[in-house]
Amino acid sequence: MANTKRWLIQPDTPPTPLQLAMMLLSLLSVILVLVITFGRIDGETRRLLFFIDTCICMVFMSNFFYELFKASAKTEYLKHHWIDFVASIPAIEALRMARLFQILRVVRLIRTTRSLIVPMLKQRRQATVASLLVALVTILTFASVLVLIVESGVEGANIDTAESAIWWALVTISTVGYGDYYPVTTAGHIIGGVVIVCGVSFFGVISGYMASVFVAPDEAEKLDSHAEEIRCELNNSLMRMEANQQKLLAEIDELKQTIEEQLEDKIDDKLDRKLENRLNQDN
Repeated sequence: MANTKRWLIQPDTPPTPLQLAMMLLSLLSVILVLVITFGRIDGETRRLLFFIDTCICMVFMSNFFYELFKASAKTEYLKHHWIDFVASIPAIEALRMARLFQILRVVRLIRTTRSLIVPMLKQRRQATVASLLVALVTILTFASVLVLIVESGVEGANIDTAESAIWWALVTISTVGYGDYYPVTTAGHIIGGVVIVCGVSFFGVISGYMASVFVAPDEAEKLDSHAEEIRCELNNSLMRMEANQQKLLAEIDELKQTIEEQLEDKIDDKLDRKLENRLNQDN
């Protein structure tokens, strides 16, 4: 039983922010596949969902090869995570349902972990990158799908294809605003406003993150610097201890020599007195 579930989880390791991000993207991808398979949607919306899911597959594939490259035991990693590679293959919808196992793995990791806050605090940068990735994919997905649904078939609308919808969402979230594609319906304007607000917040977080990367000292550098300071202090303390030890040994030798000389003088004095007493007795 343990062998059949060994790929699900390594129970002694808490989930990383990147693993949690992959779980959320897996959940989003499964929803997209279910909508594509069972939903009553038009052809352009289906093409858009398929394009988004293919992009998510590329994210999964990149993460798989990154983790494989980083793993020390690559064979063991492949044994435990081969299902991740299978679930990352695009254009085969049946294989994408294997992402349910990715979700189950991380859910079990969460259940066996007492707190998710501690790993997040220890890996703030990874948590920030993972959050930005999930936020970007989620905003682009919902914005492009919703605007295509509300704008498709409306007179005067120019967002009527999968490409135009995803391009509009990308331009709007970046607050560039080329104006080549724009919503004409009230619902489309509301969606655009929400996307603009999300985009401003999104890139504000990115700016803060980049500032922390280039301005604030890296946590590893802080630890290395602190360790180097401790190492220097230890070396200085050891040198002072060795110097004090040498000085103490020299003083001990000097004291020993003094004591030996005093003992020799006392012994000589006693011998002289005894000899003198004996001579006096003989006389």
